[in-house]
Amino acid sequence: MTIKEIQQIIKDFESSPLMTLELEMEGFKLRLSKNKTAEVQEVQKEHKDKEPIIQTTQKQIHLDHQHVIKSPLVGTFYAASTPQGKPFVDVGTHVKKGQVVCIIEAMKIMNEITSPFDGVVKEIFVNNGDVIGFNQSLMRVGEPHEK
Repeated sequence: MTIKEIQQIIKDFESSPLMTLELEMEGFKLRLSKNKTAEVQEVQKEHKDKEPIIQTTQKQIHLDHQHVIKSPLVGTFYAASTPQGKPFVDVGTHVKKGQVVCIIEAMKIMNEITSPFDGVVKEIFVNNGDVIGFNQSLMRVGEPHEK
């Protein structure tokens, strides 16, 4: 299954009336949920020696009147372009709309995630190397004068 096919499944799921979707194919399992009280995204990979399942759970983050950058896909979060590189952004960094703020690796493809807002990075909710789920909150961007 290609990343484009996965993205299309996610897009179709978002516009459908379904509340949950589970897809399992050849060692790959994807579970999507529109549950507003707590979102759970699971990524499972079966290795040759049947290693344990990788799971991530996201708690609902309630942020009124604030801009949150969310993950457009399931993958691994990277704060910098190289392992020893300087992070794209830190808390306090001024960002402009369209500026790269992180990379999400999905199926060996590095996807640059850009800020849809102008402002200052107020919080980063994930750590470098974390496995993240679709629509998971990555960071909060606010006005320079906000806390």
